Amino acid sequence: KYGSVCSGIEAATVAFAPLGWEAQWYAEIDPFCCAVLRHHYPAVPNAEDFTRIGKEVSVGTVDLIIAGTPCQSFSVAGRRGGLADPRGNLTLEYFALLDRLRPRWMVWENVPGLLSDDGGRTFGTCLGLLGDIGYGFAYRVFDAEYFGVPQRRHRVFTVGYLGDWRPP
Repeated sequence: KYGSVCSGIEAATVAFAPLGWEAQWYAEIDPFCCAVLRHHYPAVPNAEDFTRIGKEVSVGTVDLIIAGTPCQSFSVAGRRGGLADPRGNLTLEYFALLDRLRPRWMVWENVPGLLSDDGGRTFGTCLGLLGDIGYGFAYRVFDAEYFGVPQRRHRVFTVGYLGDWRPP
């Protein structure tokens, strides 16, 4: 069972459902994306603003929380505002959510520009926060070209496991 943060039109469910994972909730605020989620997944509640989950909004327990936090502030095509940009700061909010809900697993996806933002310190900060809240982790850059998508699309995937670095 999983929850999805910054869900967009929910690529995670397309990937995870065939593996037996079941979405318990989504957290998306974009009106178009919310309409797509309601259309395709009417039985799955949308908690909307994920920064309220575990504070003002209760969603129950899940085994995994997956997120593709906004990438514009880390992208080499953008202004590279990093964690100081409100969109980049949502990455820190995602880690705060992990700390509040303590799922066994976490998966976080973003653009490779994250690795070089602020001379690599941004990604180092993120990994340090994961360690501080108790997650062992591994990360790797994947290219969608090798997963059946007819385009080159590199993304950094970080997988974490609460309390142990070996499972990731």
